[in-house]
Amino acid sequence: MNKWIYPALLALSCSAHAQTTLIKNVNGYTIDNGQLVSFHSIELKDDTVTRLYREQQKPELGSSMRTIDAEGKTMLPGLIDAHGHVLGWGLNLMRTNLRGSASEAEAVKRTIEFRQLNPGLTWVQGRGWNQVLWPSKTFPTAASLDKHFPETPVWLRRVDGHAGWANSAAMKLAGISKDSKAPSGGEIIRTADGEPSGVFIDNAMALVSQAIPALSVSEQETVLKAAMNDLARLGLTSVHDAGVGSNTMSAYKNLANKDDMPIRVYGMVAAGDSQFSSIMSKGPYHHKSQKLDFSSVKISADGALGSRGAALIEDYSDLHGHKGLLLHSDQQLNRYMLTAMQAGFQVNTHAIGDHANKLVLDSYAALIKQTNSKPLRHRVEHAQVLRLEDIPRFAELGVVASMQATHATSDKNMAEDRVGPDRIKGAYAWQKLLKANAVIAAGSDFPVESANPFFGLHASVTRQDHHNKPLQGWYPDQSMTMVQALTSFTSAAAYSAHQENEIGRLAPGMKADFILIDRDVINGDPTQIWQAQVLQTWVDGQVVFNIEDNQP
Repeated sequence: MNKWIYPALLALSCSAHAQTTLIKNVNGYTIDNGQLVSFHSIELKDDTVTRLYREQQKPELGSSMRTIDAEGKTMLPGLIDAHGHVLGWGLNLMRTNLRGSASEAEAVKRTIEFRQLNPGLTWVQGRGWNQVLWPSKTFPTAASLDKHFPETPVWLRRVDGHAGWANSAAMKLAGISKDSKAPSGGEIIRTADGEPSGVFIDNAMALVSQAIPALSVSEQETVLKAAMNDLARLGLTSVHDAGVGSNTMSAYKNLANKDDMPIRVYGMVAAGDSQFSSIMSKGPYHHKSQKLDFSSVKISADGALGSRGAALIEDYSDLHGHKGLLLHSDQQLNRYMLTAMQAGFQVNTHAIGDHANKLVLDSYAALIKQTNSKPLRHRVEHAQVLRLEDIPRFAELGVVASMQATHATSDKNMAEDRVGPDRIKGAYAWQKLLKANAVIAAGSDFPVESANPFFGLHASVTRQDHHNKPLQGWYPDQSMTMVQALTSFTSAAAYSAHQENEIGRLAPGMKADFILIDRDVINGDPTQIWQAQVLQTWVDGQVVFNIEDNQP
């Protein structure tokens, strides 16, 4: 064990004595009013930062002070993901990963191994198989699973999510037989004698998936806890959970009441939840631990760009006659917004296409004035494709642009095909927004993208993928400086949740949320930012992740 890590754990075990802890010899960075601040030592008491030591300032060592030598490791404020899906991340952790499996037999073998590690699961689920990579090039069958799972239902999604592979136990529970018919837009793959083979395409997948029981509140607690621990491993000390249903809210509250929240969660109530009106009537929720908040609402205005569901004003450049989808009528969208604003909730609306973004900004302009709710700092989630004339409206309305940098590097190969050379000028337009004085809160949209915040910092600065492509970056004039990028993942993300006086930077009186990492991402090679390794994650002055505890 590294000698600098042991005292950290000792400090953790003695935290009940409210003893002051000094972490010295750090390569520390924080953001203050948009400026980078460097420090070499940090002093903590309980869950709070009491002092930073900069430049030539020498720490004042008290007789009872505990000292930790960080041996020059880089310290950053705890990183904040302003848009993710915690339950989804946890469910991914609890499903077998079949990506890259070289054959049907290997996929089955991985599923068996996963089952052995997770014997308590009622259904065994997974994702990632791709028969195109297999020698046979053919779809798998239930028979290969039945040999090892005669009674336990198994449901494994293809890598793209457009097909599923079930065993006979799963089909029996779902009531599927030779006489079952595929719904419109779906297909049941059959054997030579007409029996369902175990593979279901597109809309036919629902025949199986609808038989999978919903998670209980207790099961959701387990999934959420696993997700939060994993997010801490990646250097996240706070996440904004985008769209939380009432049952999941109950699971979160149970965890908070048991003091079992390793990181902070700022939850957005799902606008379509059956208990939405009741939740609104009770007003915003703030747990006494300051680890859990439900004071915002998530609404989705349109779909995604890749599937051409994002709502555009003009036709898609690569599909004439198609403009995407709006998910609500204007009346319903405004009803959700007005209800939330009147109840004192921040409104966070998913908008990707330029039509959806214009519509949301138009609605905000009218309803913010009607409800006098500008101080609530309403948000547009994604703000992905904008008309140039809509960009200044964010600052004018006090609306936060909640954006995900890795979407740009994931979408770069198809985005311009979808919107063409003119509309792309307002897409993923980080510098245009910043120059118009908008606040950008960074996130990842995990599990759609990786939750690793260093992937997001890398994409923000380079606008490149992990192979350094394209060479100069994709529309590099819109890339952020490292200070802007770090701000978007710290103080700006905290501001977007009304938490800028508690978290998002390291300063006296702020919460002791920070991370120690293995390299200087501020002054190092920008193309290697994504490779940064988190060594420790601290929340409220306590270690919630230590790489030494996770070594094989």
